[in-house]
Amino acid sequence: MVEVVRGDIVESRHRVHVAVVTADGDIIASVGDIDQYTYYRSAAKPMQALPLVEERVVERLGLTVEELALCCASHEGEPEHVAGARSILEKAGADESMLSCGAHAPYSPEAAGVLAEAGEAPGRIHNNCSGKHAGMIALAVSMGWDPTDYHRAEHPVQCRMLEEVVRFSGIPVEGIPTGVDGCGVVCFAVPLRDMARSFGTFARAGDRGEAAGRVVDAMTTAPFMVGGTGRTCTVVMEVAGDRVFVKLGAEGVYGAGVRGRGWGVAIKVEDGGRRAVEVALIHTLHALGALTDEEARALRAHGHPDVRNTRDEIVGELRPAFDLTPATTLI
Repeated sequence: MVEVVRGDIVESRHRVHVAVVTADGDIIASVGDIDQYTYYRSAAKPMQALPLVEERVVERLGLTVEELALCCASHEGEPEHVAGARSILEKAGADESMLSCGAHAPYSPEAAGVLAEAGEAPGRIHNNCSGKHAGMIALAVSMGWDPTDYHRAEHPVQCRMLEEVVRFSGIPVEGIPTGVDGCGVVCFAVPLRDMARSFGTFARAGDRGEAAGRVVDAMTTAPFMVGGTGRTCTVVMEVAGDRVFVKLGAEGVYGAGVRGRGWGVAIKVEDGGRRAVEVALIHTLHALGALTDEEARALRAHGHPDVRNTRDEIVGELRPAFDLTPATTLI
């Protein structure tokens, strides 16, 4: 569980499922049901960005490290994110009208306020997945595929995305249910243990000097582009440096890879609560030794956050209430 405490009473509980698995499929530690099928949602984005490296799209279009990181992002819609997505599209000879993600206001209150004050309506470019979509358009253009309907399941872009999930999870195509993600592209489900394994496999591939390392290096070198101001994924990678890469998914999902060990982490909060999955992530990484005590303290606002009232008074806290002791014996 992740518990929400107010005063001396546990007011709410979020049931958490955690898998820590090696690239070879060995279970390091687990909590809850790790065999349940779980959608990656946006946690799949590092794998979805990989073809840009493998097919040399990055070199052909001159994409920067920051732009490659943005292709892995669920961003806040801050000016740097919007400018990055526009730059990717421009380099691909495309424009915003080709984006298939829906429009929504920037998640950043400041960025949303600036847009409103200017009297501008949010566009597709402000969608938190616009970097991923821009990258998919760039892949289609570079591969000579018609980018029209690149978000459809039958399009070569989405077929390539599925191939990457198969490759890193080790699950065959017929064992991967699909759905439609919040931004309109295909999303993929695998057992939670295999989601963890995919992050371990991705980490090991990067450690071996394979193309995945370029994606991980981009995420950890430019973590702001992966999330934005105050975002847990951004702050974790800022604090931990290049030792860990992490990616949030919708509905209480988080994935992480521990470099140098080939370990992957996958977390699912049963009720989809984002506030709980961030607590679970920090607790898990700390228990694995992927975060030091000092780093965990620096991340307290994400791993052990206060509950505040409208007077900005601290009235409670969120805290992890699960044990990963078996993992720590292997450090």
